[in-house]
Amino acid sequence: MPVIYHITTANEWKAALNKGFYEHPSLKEEGFIHCSHEHQVAGVLERFFAGQSGLVKLVIDTDKLTCKYIYDWSSSTQDTFPHVYGAINTDSVTRVIPL
Repeated sequence: MPVIYHITTANEWKAALNKGFYEHPSLKEEGFIHCSHEHQVAGVLERFFAGQSGLVKLVIDTDKLTCKYIYDWSSSTQDTFPHVYGAINTDSVTRVIPL
């Protein structure tokens, strides 16, 4: 089971459970939802979520995703990140970890 991670708020995740899928504004703005590998999570938290509370880490089983995901190069970090090109179906999330 290949796993990727996405950081969001507990409230956004709760809303996703009611809808049956999770969408982030980046899906409409950029065409995908930003995700990461486990070793990249700390850097993502530092760069984009510093000082925020109420965060959760979604553990996503990529075998259960109903849309495609692609590994894209990030020139700003010189690393490859997984991006989900569609809404994340909630049943692909195997665990939600409070941060």
